Amino acid sequence: MSYLELHDIHKAYYLNKEKFPVLKGIDLNFDLGEFVSILGESGGGKSTLMNIIGGLDRKFSGSVVIDHKPLNYKDEKSLDAYRRETIGYIYQAYNLIGHLTVLDNVLISLDMTTLSRQQRNDRAHDLLKRVGLDDQSTKYPNQLSGGQKQRVAIARALASDPKVIIADEPTGALDAENTQAVLKILDEIAAEGRLVITVTHSQTVANAGTRIVHLEDGHIGKDETIRQPYPKQDVKYLQPQKLPAIVSYKTAFKHFKFNFWRNSLIIIGTAIGLFAVLLFTGLGNGISGYITNQVNALANPQVITVSAHQKTRSPSGGSPTSGAPSGGPSSTSTKQKSITDPQITKLKSVNHVTKVEKNYSLSGVTVKLDNKTTTLTSMSNWTSSVTDNTVKYGSKPKANEVIIDKSTAKKLVPSGWKKAIGKTVNFTYQTTNKSHKTVSVPFSAKVSGISDSSSSVSMGSKDYVSTSTLVSAMNKKNVPTSVTSLSVSIDKLNNVKSTTSAVNKLTINGTRVFTAVSINSMIDTVQTFIHLASNILAGIAGIALIVSALMIIVTMFMSVSARTKEIGILRAIGESKTDIRRLFISESLIIGGLSAVLAVVISYGVSALANVLLRNLANYNFVQIGLENVVIVFILAIIISLLASFLPARRAASLNPIDALSSD
Repeated sequence: MSYLELHDIHKAYYLNKEKFPVLKGIDLNFDLGEFVSILGESGGGKSTLMNIIGGLDRKFSGSVVIDHKPLNYKDEKSLDAYRRETIGYIYQAYNLIGHLTVLDNVLISLDMTTLSRQQRNDRAHDLLKRVGLDDQSTKYPNQLSGGQKQRVAIARALASDPKVIIADEPTGALDAENTQAVLKILDEIAAEGRLVITVTHSQTVANAGTRIVHLEDGHIGKDETIRQPYPKQDVKYLQPQKLPAIVSYKTAFKHFKFNFWRNSLIIIGTAIGLFAVLLFTGLGNGISGYITNQVNALANPQVITVSAHQKTRSPSGGSPTSGAPSGGPSSTSTKQKSITDPQITKLKSVNHVTKVEKNYSLSGVTVKLDNKTTTLTSMSNWTSSVTDNTVKYGSKPKANEVIIDKSTAKKLVPSGWKKAIGKTVNFTYQTTNKSHKTVSVPFSAKVSGISDSSSSVSMGSKDYVSTSTLVSAMNKKNVPTSVTSLSVSIDKLNNVKSTTSAVNKLTINGTRVFTAVSINSMIDTVQTFIHLASNILAGIAGIALIVSALMIIVTMFMSVSARTKEIGILRAIGESKTDIRRLFISESLIIGGLSAVLAVVISYGVSALANVLLRNLANYNFVQIGLENVVIVFILAIIISLLASFLPARRAASLNPIDALSSD
């Protein structure tokens, strides 16, 4: 039996419903070592027959047997393997890939062998040397002459070490000198023990082979041997393999570089959208962090405020609703329920509670130092809820000491407000005693430190007195020391949320006792609104991403259209539909990935500049881009790239190899 056999091959084309037979029952046998020329007029079915032999045309009747095994034309994967392992193509139009160098055009076939990288490179150079083009390996196809291009095509066809070389009009575009050179190489290939089949309408080309098959009107007119075929040889051929994914990525990157400036515009457009998303989320992070820092500077996050739980009525007189009083704690309040000692004892028993302190708030406090007098809108006792950094100068108050605000100190000591530290100041405020009579409560205390409300987000002055000093003065005037709120210290920050919840659930005789509020819960509420606003802005910026995605889609469709012939070439040398899809998806991912990199670089640059310009407002970085934001942007870029490449890559993979090869 022969190495390659064709049995009763019929092929017809259809125009609407009209049938045009091209091959009308072809029976041919071919052996290794032959140099067969299929001679016939244009349009006689020669190329159609070659496409069937080459595993490109699947729509025909009859059978093809290769090395004693029928070729399954219904199994596309089998045909991919057949072209990859057995067939090498040489075309009249050369069909070199324009964005690859001469060397890379040869390597594209070698990538589907098990050779090492160095072995593939050595073989490619050896093949180019054989066809006299090793010194042209770094050039691109458009820098070569017609004869040189055809020799590169021959080197590529030989690269994967195929047993069958199909040459479709290999000298049709060459002059006489180059024609002879190409025919000599083809004859040498047959002498190596391969089967060379050329399709030609030139008698000169046909005479160069060992056998001529005349194709006439879809039939074999004459089959003549003009000289003996070369003897079969025991040759160890290269081991083929499927195209590794890394090769598709590299090829995609080479095409990206070849069209760098066009692709750069797409990258910039996509990067702008990603930059906007990154900037707005970074701005949200910064503002949220700033508010958290400012609030934590005013109040200890490990301290929660607890008040007696009570039901309040709406202003319209509706039904009572459960909630905390809206006003701050006050020793003279009649609207808020006082907290009893048994309730405080109950509170101290809660897990993670380390300290319970009473909150006192004074209003209309008169302050006098020597002949200087001023009035404080409010004054509180110093508790664990107040952070130490509230004291800008001096130290926190101990027994018989106070902290006064910088504005208060300036009024008391205009000549040098810092001199107020260490001086004893007299205070007086009005309240109601246990007999419900209005009394004045005086007390004196030494200034231990000065706060500065102008450097924070606090409203009003920041004046504090030690609790023992205030309680002693209240007792002297028979003023009740019960309170409406408490400062409760928690052992660890991580336990604040759970402890707050536990305090809110405390009951005595089945009745809820307390309403607890933490600084963290208020911060969380503020941050929720900030993140909502920043996400809305980022969402608006996302519109730019949609435009970017459309740009990538258009670019990829244009790339598929421009590279249609390349797709046909790759399919002809054995690449599968999966390889083609991966090629275009890879290029889209390169665009998306580089867009994300550019967006991150721009974002960090702009954020650094913005933070410098905003330093006049506060010594804080208002734009904070975290690693998680960068990761999200890269994920967005990948998603956009994948979605944008899906349809173009699918279209590229579905192209008929024959139609793709015939495109201009």
